Amino acid sequence: MTDPDVRAAIMRGTYEALCEHGYTELTAQDIADRTDKSKSLLFYHYDSKEDLLADFLEFLFERFDERVAETRDLSPVERLAVFVDWFLYGPEENDRQSFHVAMLELRTQAPYNEAFREKLRKGDDQLRAVLEEILRDGLAAGEFSEHDPEETAALLIAAFDGARIRQLTIGRDEYLEQVRTATATWVFDDLLAEGASFPADRDPSTLPETDQQHRLAADLGTEGGNGTGDPDDETNGADADGGDAAGDEPTERDRE
Repeated sequence: MTDPDVRAAIMRGTYEALCEHGYTELTAQDIADRTDKSKSLLFYHYDSKEDLLADFLEFLFERFDERVAETRDLSPVERLAVFVDWFLYGPEENDRQSFHVAMLELRTQAPYNEAFREKLRKGDDQLRAVLEEILRDGLAAGEFSEHDPEETAALLIAAFDGARIRQLTIGRDEYLEQVRTATATWVFDDLLAEGASFPADRDPSTLPETDQQHRLAADLGTEGGNGTGDPDDETNGADADGGDAAGDEPTERDRE
């Protein structure tokens, strides 16, 4: 994939289709229907649906890097609060929930799909590195008490990830708030240095509007990220330079 506009349009369509259909029911046609591209163009750039989704994971990591960069001017405690919000969003945020259900489905394929496994491992390394950086910066700034950043990052990610998985799979919305409260009470209370405080009452649903948005949806120009965007809207697709290069409908590569 060399043309960034074409890639962005396909990634936008993939995001919307995942939100609407989930991973299991997702087809290449579903993605094409969310763009102004044909299915043949998708298979001109990607060998299969799995190849496209592997690139979508890579795309997510690139966007995450951009979001992390936006927070680096904040204090370590504030960056830690933002990190918690990324995981423990409100249960009523249906756009995030539908997307994360699809991502959970995709993660279950990783034991059988080497490309997915490689991308998800990269994402896990990236996530831990970001949190470890926040914790180390907090130590250097005197905002956090002495601790092992690697062990603390592993513990926090496991707790946050576990809460989200339970909320998604068994409908236990209370896990999100309980884990948020317990983390602030039992973990951050010991983690923070004297005089520093974590905003325990910080509620993602009360944040400024720009922070409430599912940032990936906002970055992609979708309307809330819930699959309701108009495929004909100019924000939902970029002109495919060289789109005719795909030629005739592909044969053996044209599989969903």
